[in-house]
Amino acid sequence: MRISILYSGKFGERVLGNLINSDQFCTSCGEACDHCRQGRKSYSGFLTEIHELPADLPEFVEDPEEYLPADLKPCDLLLAMDLHPDLFTALPTVAKKAHAKGVIAPVENPKLAPAGLIRQVAEKLQNEEVEYAFPKPFCSLEKTGQPIIDRFVEMGFGKPKIDIILDNGEITTARVLRDAPCGCTWFVARKLVYTEAADFKETVSSAHHAYPCTASMDNDTEIGDTILHKAGYIVRESVGSALDKAQKDNANAR
Repeated sequence: MRISILYSGKFGERVLGNLINSDQFCTSCGEACDHCRQGRKSYSGFLTEIHELPADLPEFVEDPEEYLPADLKPCDLLLAMDLHPDLFTALPTVAKKAHAKGVIAPVENPKLAPAGLIRQVAEKLQNEEVEYAFPKPFCSLEKTGQPIIDRFVEMGFGKPKIDIILDNGEITTARVLRDAPCGCTWFVARKLVYTEAADFKETVSSAHHAYPCTASMDNDTEIGDTILHKAGYIVRESVGSALDKAQKDNANAR
C-alpha cells in the first residue's frame, strides 16, 4: 500500500518514526534499553511522500494551497496529522490531487479539528467516494469495513491489541499484536514484563505517562474528557482484555 503523509508538529513525527522504526525512534527506556524493537518490521517502503507543514501559521489562512504541496504522487492512503484547521479543510482537494483512495486524519487536538469541521470534510470526501476515518485519538482506530482504512489497521496500527502469558500471576510475556500509531503500546508492553498482573493498572498508567504521548490535555466536549486521558483508558482496557484471556487460557490448560 502506498502511503503519503502530511503532518506538522511532534505527533506526526512520532507516528512517522513508528512506521519507519528508525534506530533512534524510541529512547524512553534510556540506558536500560534492550533494543526490543530490532525485530519489528519497518514500513518505510510503503511511504510514497512525506511533507512536514509549518506549525506556526496565522490564525486564519486565506489560501491553504499556498502551504500545501503543489504536486503529489499517487497514493492509496493519505495520513494527515495535526494540520491547521484551514489546511484540514483542504484535505478533500489534496486527496483528489493524489488520487488517494482513503484518508486518515486522527484528532489529537480538539482545537485543530472541531466536530463541525470534521463533518464538513467527511461529507466532501464521501462525495468524492474517498474512504475516511477521523479517530480520536489515533489509538482508537479499528476496522471500519472500508478496505484501505482496514488495510492500515491490518498492518498493525490502531487500537492496541496485546497477547500476554502469565505464570503464577506474573506477566512473563507481553507481545504487541497491534500498536498505537505513536508507538506507545510497544513501550507499555515492555514495561509489563515481569510485573504482577494484579498491579497492571498502575503499571500501564506509569508507562503511558512515561512515554511521550502527544495527545492534547485540553478538555474535549465530544468525549467529555481530555484526549490524552482517553488514550490512557484505551491502552489500559486493551491490557485488561489480554489479561482476561491469559487467565482463561491458564485455567483451561489445567
